[in-house]
Amino acid sequence: MSAKLKSTLLWFFSIIFTISIAIYQKVTGPTYPLKDKITINGQVIKFKLIRSAESDGPGLIEIKRVPELIDGNIKFKRFKVIEEWTKIPMKFQDGSLIGELPQQPPAGKLEYFVELSAGTDSYRLSDEPVVVRFKGVVPLYILIPHILFMFVAMLLSTRTGLEALFNGRNALIFSLITVISLFIGGMILGPVVQKFAFGEYWTGWPFGMDLTDNKTLIAFIGWVVAYFRLRKNPGNKFWPIAASIILLLVYLVPHSMFGSELDYTSGEINTGK
Repeated sequence: MSAKLKSTLLWFFSIIFTISIAIYQKVTGPTYPLKDKITINGQVIKFKLIRSAESDGPGLIEIKRVPELIDGNIKFKRFKVIEEWTKIPMKFQDGSLIGELPQQPPAGKLEYFVELSAGTDSYRLSDEPVVVRFKGVVPLYILIPHILFMFVAMLLSTRTGLEALFNGRNALIFSLITVISLFIGGMILGPVVQKFAFGEYWTGWPFGMDLTDNKTLIAFIGWVVAYFRLRKNPGNKFWPIAASIILLLVYLVPHSMFGSELDYTSGEINTGK
């Protein structure tokens, strides 16, 4: 196999692998909407229940393509607060049932149920209450570059690991670009996103236990070590492969797990919850 063909195949695999991991991380996270369907009077109704909302307004819940004879209501309360459930009716509008969860401060959480009814029959859309976390609005000019640099970091991490595994000559330069991408996306733009969303730049070690911050720090340190090891010995295989595996394990942890959470009693935002 020619060097050019091998490089093309490794890039192709790296891109497909990175896209797969990105999709996995997105759909397994605690802020990804709960999607399912239910059959009422012989009609299948698909629904999506939000688990993340922006704190500049209410949390919108919309059940689409619902027959007019079906009613809906939402029961909610503040998360981890001992209080009565509040019930609000949903409104029928343009073929959809629409309801609004009350606006919460950044890191505030509500737990809620959505119930549909047809005549005397009632249908709850989830067995357990759905938890929605509110966050501050992150400008797109910050959020989009953050996502792009983190995606590029994962792509180059995978490609560098493969380059080392298959005795390629470009592991050092690939590792340097990986470190730069991870530094910009995770160590600079990541804290800025955190500041807009929850009011703090860094809530990982040593200031908190935010899992997203901590796993980014671990991955970054791993790649910094790998880069300097490669500079010392360009034929080193262990460190770039190990660093790429570490970053892979980091990405396999669902995004936003054990993130910031508002304590309604004290008014403080806790991390690692």
